[in-house]
Amino acid sequence: MTTTIRYGRSPIQLRMILQSALTREVSDASSTAPHLRRARVFDEGGRGLPLLVQPTEHWGTRHNREGKVVWAEQAIPAAVAELSSALA
Repeated sequence: MTTTIRYGRSPIQLRMILQSALTREVSDASSTAPHLRRARVFDEGGRGLPLLVQPTEHWGTRHNREGKVVWAEQAIPAAVAELSSALA
């Protein structure tokens, strides 16, 4: 999200979808796709995407007419899924 705020183009949106998994989506009007890289000790950047995708099952980028959406899908523990269903 920080990279999107710093380098993305308005409008910037964050969307979280809780179903059988938690899906986080960050969208902006830029068409530049992110790439996963390994930050060195003294690098100021390069840590955001690895932090986002580390706990995830799947992640990716999709482009649309307005720009792009970077998404990450994370499994949720069964107890959290049951609680979510009960509250819905």
